[in-house]
Amino acid sequence: MQGDIIPVMECLETDQIKLRNNAPTERELTMKKNKFLLLMLLAIIAIASLSACSNNAQGTITLATTTSTEDSGLLDFILPYFTEDTGWDIRVISVGTGAALQLGRDGEADVVLVHARAEEDRFVAEGYAPRRYDVMHNDFIIAGPADGPIAYNNDPMGTFLAIYQQQLLFLSRGDNSGTHVKEREIWEATNILDPYTNPNFTSVGQGMGATLGMAVELDGYILSDRATWLNYPNKGNLVIVSEFGDILQNPYGMMIVNGALEQEGARAFADWLTGSRAQYLISIFGVEDFGAPLFFPHY
Repeated sequence: MQGDIIPVMECLETDQIKLRNNAPTERELTMKKNKFLLLMLLAIIAIASLSACSNNAQGTITLATTTSTEDSGLLDFILPYFTEDTGWDIRVISVGTGAALQLGRDGEADVVLVHARAEEDRFVAEGYAPRRYDVMHNDFIIAGPADGPIAYNNDPMGTFLAIYQQQLLFLSRGDNSGTHVKEREIWEATNILDPYTNPNFTSVGQGMGATLGMAVELDGYILSDRATWLNYPNKGNLVIVSEFGDILQNPYGMMIVNGALEQEGARAFADWLTGSRAQYLISIFGVEDFGAPLFFPHY
């Protein structure tokens, strides 16, 4: 019996010796560990890369819009949510309404977001877009020197008439923007067909922010959208002298350009901007800083 046990023990000892001889060295264990960590790191990088690619995989659409949506900070607030929700990026070109619509006509924009209803309807009628989407609205104000001859009122046409009759300094954007279109509408409503006969009428040909800056510097009167006015940091001696008249209403519309290079992205943006998420974001923009929204959602 003992003779049977000895060979078994010898076999076990032999197997243990083999295992010890075949066991990985400390250096080999370290190399395997490092290799494992490297593979894990590469896997993490690959997952992160796939995630980043998925966020940008949809492509980029070009939005031509007005200076008011840009200068007010609205686009900086809402567009990151659009990209997060849909994967589409947006390149923004901020110009006056007339220039934005022309970019659409020239095929250099996929979507236009502007605020001159008659011009928008003409854009659709001319076949450059299948339809117009209502997006939001706010209003215009008339600002002027606090110590000027025009007292605060809710009569914008009367205010324009007083500016003309008293030959007060008025700064016009003069750039065929939505604000400039509204200004011409008010002049025509007061039966003043040529405001240039006021020697102190000045056409600037600049965006809203630049024109406001000149009005502040020169202590003149100006028509501004309320959002840009509220966001403008240094109003100097200027205050609101007229607001809330019906003619000062300022609706914004969006159109997908026919032949847009990124039709799918443009449709995604239209659906998103008129949907509940974007409309809610529009409704809260400005509330924290000004106690009221700078734009009011349409839906």
